[in-house]
Amino acid sequence: MPSTPAEILEHTFGYTQFRGHQDAIIHHVTEGGDALVIMPTGGGKSLCYQIPALAREGMGVVISPLIALMEDQVNALKELGINAAYLNSQLNSTEVFRIEQDIRQGKIELLYIAPERLIQDRTVHLLHQACISLFAIDEAHCVAQWGHDFRSDYLALNILHEQFPNVARIALTATADNRTQKEIAQRLNLDNAAHFISGFDRPNIQYRIKEKNKPKQQLLAFLNTEQPNSAGVIYCLSRKKVEATAEFLTENGFNALPYHAGLPALTRQQNQARFLREENLIMVATIAFGMGIDKPDVRFVMHLDMPKSIEAYYQETGRAGRDGEPATALLLYGLEDIVKLQQMMETSQGSDEHKMQERQRLNAMLGLCEITHCRRQSLLRYFNDKLDEPCNNCDNCLTPAQTWDASQAAQMALSGVYRCEQKFGAAHIIDMLRGSKNEKITRFNHQHLSTYGIGVDISAQQWRSIFRQLVALGYLKADPSGYGNLLLTESCRPILKGEQTLFLRKDAAKPTSIRQKSKALDIDDHDMPLWMALKRVRKELSDEQGVPPYAIFHDATLKEMLEKRPTNGWELLSVTGVGDKKLEKYGEYFLEVIHEHEYTR
Repeated sequence: MPSTPAEILEHTFGYTQFRGHQDAIIHHVTEGGDALVIMPTGGGKSLCYQIPALAREGMGVVISPLIALMEDQVNALKELGINAAYLNSQLNSTEVFRIEQDIRQGKIELLYIAPERLIQDRTVHLLHQACISLFAIDEAHCVAQWGHDFRSDYLALNILHEQFPNVARIALTATADNRTQKEIAQRLNLDNAAHFISGFDRPNIQYRIKEKNKPKQQLLAFLNTEQPNSAGVIYCLSRKKVEATAEFLTENGFNALPYHAGLPALTRQQNQARFLREENLIMVATIAFGMGIDKPDVRFVMHLDMPKSIEAYYQETGRAGRDGEPATALLLYGLEDIVKLQQMMETSQGSDEHKMQERQRLNAMLGLCEITHCRRQSLLRYFNDKLDEPCNNCDNCLTPAQTWDASQAAQMALSGVYRCEQKFGAAHIIDMLRGSKNEKITRFNHQHLSTYGIGVDISAQQWRSIFRQLVALGYLKADPSGYGNLLLTESCRPILKGEQTLFLRKDAAKPTSIRQKSKALDIDDHDMPLWMALKRVRKELSDEQGVPPYAIFHDATLKEMLEKRPTNGWELLSVTGVGDKKLEKYGEYFLEVIHEHEYTR
């Protein structure tokens, strides 16, 4: 049996070399050190605790909030020949008893457990009867009390330090700014742990942020022209919008499912299982979906509403392209998003300090939406990471934004808000500026205002863009009362007085498609028959084993088979992702398919 980290990496997981900080992290934890690991989604975090758990004596315990995913995670490990198990509320008493017996007898190598179960006296007593190699606290940002994925049970995980002071602990997350990193270390008693902060860049993801303008048509255009047969996730703020969007996509010929906390638990579980196990399926969801989703071939993440923070945006977009192949993150946002989020923030039950932090996070997100330079540089800078040159893989790099001197138009907009006594929303003020004669204008006698009709030369769409940017830049703000009224801020005074020049971005008149994507993995036409045959045998095996196709082999592994065309087991072992157990279990099936199609090369 392989025993060193390098041997386990090659023979169990099928990789010949570590990536990034993996080597340093794995060796540190294998030697018994504590660690806090910040590593982007798709960077290989799971290996950072799985390999040390296998290299050290005893059982590795993985604390995860993702009960619905534990079965798939455990099944994927079993496919590698690892004796893994999980303890959660989905098991019956007989199954729990059997697993507890296996734990006491030292038969389990990796145990997945939910935090609420871990902190029970029964579980703590059980673990004291076992030899524990390490504790891995996955999704560690859940301990941050004012974070975007807070879980109260995580606050009790300091029990690990108190009850098992000599057992190595590793906490891992993909998303944590400096403040969250400090909170994780403090709450989990990891102040003296080694910190491993990997770069946050995901160069294979193309970031694009567009003005929301007929979003249903924008959605269909994106899917039809760029992602016609791709797996993806679409995020919406409300449950109602999730269901309406999933229904709309289904009516238009797409395989789409809804996911939100209001659905019955069985429905959520079934939809999540289908997303993991089926190809080319789109999940329309609230933020309740996605944490820990291990599906490597998600080709796009689309936001139909603006996230409330860069942390949330980064984590959600990070679910695309885990396999390292090209992926797209597209966000559509508009003035209504900003107003809604500002109102939600101001009316929340949090303390003044919490509201201030949330305001800062929202302002940073707005800033990312409105910048005219490289989005990736700005995104990385937020996490104290650095990119020396523009990325050339975001919308601002590929189609540079135009700006215009909007000083006079901004004066008109701000004056309009003032003349309407700060009691109306953008739509009404735009109608007044454009000289509309609708019923609401005449009911309030706004046709007699000095600003009535002064903006008739600017289209309604342009005015919406102006107001959106004025709110995003802090010259206007949403009335927290919830009526959608716009209020002037102190910072708008120099613009109103004509003392400040203001340049705004010029939104495109029509949505543009940057990258036409028909073959994400760039498969040559003459290789397509073998490619489809490899995927077909993978699907047959995954159905037979009851696991997602990627648990057999990732697309990247199939692509390497396509390129190398191995003819025997030794050659197949050289393919990334093929370890000893999978060679033994599945090698003959894939070698047979390759042999049958060899003439097509």
